[in-house]
Amino acid sequence: MSPAKSEAPIGVFDSGLGGLTVAREIMRNLPKERIVYFGDTARVPYGNKSKTTVIRYSRQIVRFLKQQEIKAIVIACNTATSMAFDEVREEAEIPVIGVVEPGAVMAARTTVNKQVGVIATRATIQTKAYTKAIHAIDPEINVISQAGPLLVPLVEEGWLHDRITDEIIMRYLDDLLEHDIDTLILGCTHYPLLRSEIRKLVGDKVTLVNPAYETAKELERMLAESGLENEKAVEPDEPYPYRFFVSDEAERFTDFANSILPVDIKTARIIPIEEY
Repeated sequence: MSPAKSEAPIGVFDSGLGGLTVAREIMRNLPKERIVYFGDTARVPYGNKSKTTVIRYSRQIVRFLKQQEIKAIVIACNTATSMAFDEVREEAEIPVIGVVEPGAVMAARTTVNKQVGVIATRATIQTKAYTKAIHAIDPEINVISQAGPLLVPLVEEGWLHDRITDEIIMRYLDDLLEHDIDTLILGCTHYPLLRSEIRKLVGDKVTLVNPAYETAKELERMLAESGLENEKAVEPDEPYPYRFFVSDEAERFTDFANSILPVDIKTARIIPIEEY
């Protein structure tokens, strides 16, 4: 594998802001890798779109990312992973990973009593993506799913440590906890930002699985196996190791990105994604 190819960036995409938690984990765990991120902020959320529409959106984004000469794609969106993974893999013709399978694998490894909870968007729950992925590993595991649609706007509003947010989290988790779950998958990329609050409410007996982190570790493994890992460190004065593109609301995106990422993002460029 030529050095130029291994030094190429990772393409990461999401319906909007949540996938930044995946980008954050890649930055932390694979600091030598460069990233091109696309957030579809004009068409968010994907959770209320049809499968056909999510596939069309995802294909457009893949075409754009491939123009950036990327070496692999991370679908940093549970809904897009659930609905469009196979189509993205076919379109990309380069390695592709999503956020569902890495989280499912870790949950199946972690659970002792075979009671696994999943909290996610309605669209992800309706696809039963996590249930299918977990049952492919161990069909005896009981998967209890709960949609948490109000949590995304609360995260984007910045209400991460708020009494109202705690009350809504507990409202969603009550039924899961009644099933005696010992493992809980945070099945929306926004939810890791609520990890400390969820931990406080569920206690130490429930292991929290963060698919964003597990996806970064799976990416690390995949790059190593493919001979695509970058050995050349990002230089401190390198102008663009991380590039960000959106379909709308660039200023709002950069504000949110700078509140959670370990690096400062100066700008995000708006792309007319419907043209791809």
